Amino acid sequence: MKLSLRLPSIQYRPILCALLSYYPIVPVALSLLALLQACSTPAAPAIPTPSRTLASVSTATQIPSPTSTPTNAPPTPTRPPEGWVLLWSDEFNSPDGSGIDRDKWTPATGGTGWGNAELEHYTDRIDNAYIENPNGDAGVLVIKAMQEDYKGDKYTSARFNTQRKFEQTYGRFEARVQIPYGQGIWPAVWMLGTGGGWPRAGEIDILENIGKEPLIIHGTVHGPGYSGAYGISTAYSSPDGRPFSDDFHVYAIEWEPNIIRWFVDDVQYKTLTPEDLPEGTKWVFDHPFYMLINLAVGGGWPGKPDETTVFPQYMKIDYVRVYVRENGWPEHTPTPADN
Repeated sequence: MKLSLRLPSIQYRPILCALLSYYPIVPVALSLLALLQACSTPAAPAIPTPSRTLASVSTATQIPSPTSTPTNAPPTPTRPPEGWVLLWSDEFNSPDGSGIDRDKWTPATGGTGWGNAELEHYTDRIDNAYIENPNGDAGVLVIKAMQEDYKGDKYTSARFNTQRKFEQTYGRFEARVQIPYGQGIWPAVWMLGTGGGWPRAGEIDILENIGKEPLIIHGTVHGPGYSGAYGISTAYSSPDGRPFSDDFHVYAIEWEPNIIRWFVDDVQYKTLTPEDLPEGTKWVFDHPFYMLINLAVGGGWPGKPDETTVFPQYMKIDYVRVYVRENGWPEHTPTPADN
């Protein structure tokens, strides 16, 4: 038989404790042992058990390790594309806060509109272009466009080229870039031909984006008879529906004799050959070109910034690389700049 007891209210517990001391009934005493302990020691309040939710919050607020890869500089691919060997590159791994490598790049300066009715004034200030490399081994070049009064213009930004420092005929030219987003913003990675004015010497646009179209980038060529509004251009839409500004992407061309191919993240989206040019025009993509990177504000194509455009705007370049075919081109020799 199991003895069941209803515990008295707390005000009667001292009386019951005294009775038990005079009438030691063993079975009852054993059954009421817990009550006797309650008489001598007050009950302590229960301590809550830490929940998994609280533990998760604690983990989420931990300070990242100093060796963690910065979110703005994800791991850089290092393996060359199959069949290509690296000829030239800038990995932008200089110390944090330093400027661009002047042995490889020349800054363009001025606010002339640059033939496109652009609104920015390009400067060579560290404010507009600098290396972001907090860990010392995963740098990016940051081009920063700002809204400010500067030498008669309302915006500042930066533009760089490799003219007379690196010029090349044929190869795979690629850049890993995170573009900005906003009405009137115009990031570009592109190339201009040497030995003549524009468009006679040619232009190859590896990447262009107008900020009001965050899901679309463009690959284009310009030449004599097919320049400006008549340039030969192809648009490429984001395959996953995410803006290109959300992340870094690899934009590339493979330029060989009589053919140019365009890629985004190794997906080919455009091919151009001499047969694709307007009738009677000339293929001018058979001589050295140099590279350019810039972040423009305004212009005839993207239009002006408006009240929705947030400043500053940032274009981040993880690297720029140029490869040549492992076996070369029998009828052509890659031509670096003379000086």
